[in-house]
Amino acid sequence: MVKPRLVLVLGDQLTTEIAALRAADKARDVVVMAEVMDEARYVPHHPKKIALVLAAMRKFAAALEAEGRQVAYARLDDSDNAGSIPGELLRRAEAFEADEVIATTPGEWRLIEALDELPLTLHQHPDDRFLCSRSEFANWAEGRKELRMEWFYREMRRKTGLLMEGDDPAGGNWNYDADNRKPASDDADPPEPLSFAPDDTVDQVLDLVEERFGGHFGDLRPFGFATDRKQALKVLDHFIEHGLPKFGDYQDAMLSGEPMLWHAVISPYLNIGLLDPLEVCQRCEQAWQDGKAPLNATEGFIRQIIGWREFVRGVYFLEGPDYARRNALNHQRGLPDLYWGGETRMACMAEVVAQTRKYAYAHHIQRLMITGNFALLAGIDPAEVHEWYLSVYADAYEWVEAPNTVGMSQFADGGIVASKPYVSSGNYIAKMSNYCRDCAYDVKAKSGETACPFNLLYWYFIDRHRDRFEDNPRMKVIYRNWDKRDEDDRAQILREAEAWLDQLSKGKTV
Repeated sequence: MVKPRLVLVLGDQLTTEIAALRAADKARDVVVMAEVMDEARYVPHHPKKIALVLAAMRKFAAALEAEGRQVAYARLDDSDNAGSIPGELLRRAEAFEADEVIATTPGEWRLIEALDELPLTLHQHPDDRFLCSRSEFANWAEGRKELRMEWFYREMRRKTGLLMEGDDPAGGNWNYDADNRKPASDDADPPEPLSFAPDDTVDQVLDLVEERFGGHFGDLRPFGFATDRKQALKVLDHFIEHGLPKFGDYQDAMLSGEPMLWHAVISPYLNIGLLDPLEVCQRCEQAWQDGKAPLNATEGFIRQIIGWREFVRGVYFLEGPDYARRNALNHQRGLPDLYWGGETRMACMAEVVAQTRKYAYAHHIQRLMITGNFALLAGIDPAEVHEWYLSVYADAYEWVEAPNTVGMSQFADGGIVASKPYVSSGNYIAKMSNYCRDCAYDVKAKSGETACPFNLLYWYFIDRHRDRFEDNPRMKVIYRNWDKRDEDDRAQILREAEAWLDQLSKGKTV
């Protein structure tokens, strides 16, 4: 009798097109899926994220069974649950007398290493949901002095044919960022996000998550995420009709009380497998071709998926398992309590953290230029920043989160992802949001008791990292402007920044 093989399907691999399922024999092999504490608690994940993954897993397992596959599924509260992915595979191997595992390469080094240590024969297939394989990215990167997303993105455009007119980009330009930096007015009327009432499966998961993870940062209810492919496609349809037309103009805008604006909020579904990146881009391209969305919006959105998303995954696997632990600027300050909802007088930080608590979501500019910018300016340990982002966002998996945090946001990789640190004073926040209007600090004040902390900390960052950045071509003018300031003004700004950071480190409300 031919032994069955175990087919591992992880919680972020929920598509019938995943490589392991394609390689399996439906009549012979057993699909193994498991809700395990190791995955739920290796960082304190937002309860909404845990609920999304568990509910989507249960529905996907039921769909596999409906198409005739044998599924060995472990629920989190099963008494014999081994508590880890390797443990569950060993348990199922004994139960089914199997000694082989078919898997799709996980998206985190820790899981790859855990599978490699299994005392079973492992057949690991590349995750080909992505448009650029790990080997293809490594070949592209080889010999380059700098890895820049823009050049990679152009290759992905050529490869996919998206928004191409022969050998040329549609409209004559590769990039329409110049048209995508408009602030939104207070009377903006963004579309209402699509939400789904919990069904019986979701309700059961919500009760379980509430019982087991109620102490984690984040509001579990109300819960409205899509938890199957049919619902995820409805979210995509909703975005293309209502969000995409204005997405480009306002993708960098921030408004109090409007967390989603014209953003798609499909990254959680892309990252767990309910949506396919190429199908998403082709649908958006079709909307542009049909005259239902402008080119600047369509190009900007597609760039996030086939450009940025693919690029950061390539960097993560190219750089290896130590990437998330890098700290090129030697920042050592602990993550302050305000990231977990502690009181702060900074309106922008309070807004984004409260939104994150409620929705397990913030758009890319809120992450980069508010919470990320502050962490970098304040010199917070990037490992702690990395763990926070991995914990609190529903779309966060290490392959995508680490390069965005360690690289793009914190410059902790020394410039592999970003050519300069993404730091700004309060001026950028004031320009792109209405957060400053009701803030206790004055965004126009450069020093003094009411000065915006982003203003003080910006120049403090610039001054303390002069040796590293003053010869950076993109930062020379910044240093010239700093040096032109009156010496007493510079000394006052640095003194006040140090005093403010001292209060932060002592746990004072800032």
